[in-house]
Amino acid sequence: MKKWLLAAGLGLAMVTSAQAADKIAIVNMGSLFQQVAQKTGVSATLENEFKGRAGELQRQETDLQGKMQRLQRDGSTMKASDRSKLEKDIMSQRQAFSQKAQSFEQDRARRSNEERGKLVSRIQAAVKSVASSQSIDLVVDANAVAYNSSDVKDITADVLKQVK
Repeated sequence: MKKWLLAAGLGLAMVTSAQAADKIAIVNMGSLFQQVAQKTGVSATLENEFKGRAGELQRQETDLQGKMQRLQRDGSTMKASDRSKLEKDIMSQRQAFSQKAQSFEQDRARRSNEERGKLVSRIQAAVKSVASSQSIDLVVDANAVAYNSSDVKDITADVLKQVK
């Protein structure tokens, strides 16, 4: 009797796990993120947003390099007062450039993170929508899975269609 109950319990557990496997799907979040980012043109938008500041920083850097080359080339033949003035100018310009470049990088990183967050939210909403429409109980990132059988459904393409 005990063996029969044990066998019945194991059989029920196997059936339950088989049914649960039917409601599990995988999605490749990395691929989705790249495709959605390309589709929406996020990187082009960010590039255009920061184009002016990047150009200004480039001009400042070129000007600073020109002054440094002039000091190096003509420094030994310059009057001491002119050389001192040029050195001070280079130092102050280098410091201003460094501060602007740091501010630029921080602003660009902040905006990039904002846009990345928006994309992730859109993708997560699409995953939820696809999962609920297909009666899927669990969706796992394909990159986090060491192995999956061919029986596990990949909903990456469905999610990509859902993201607009």
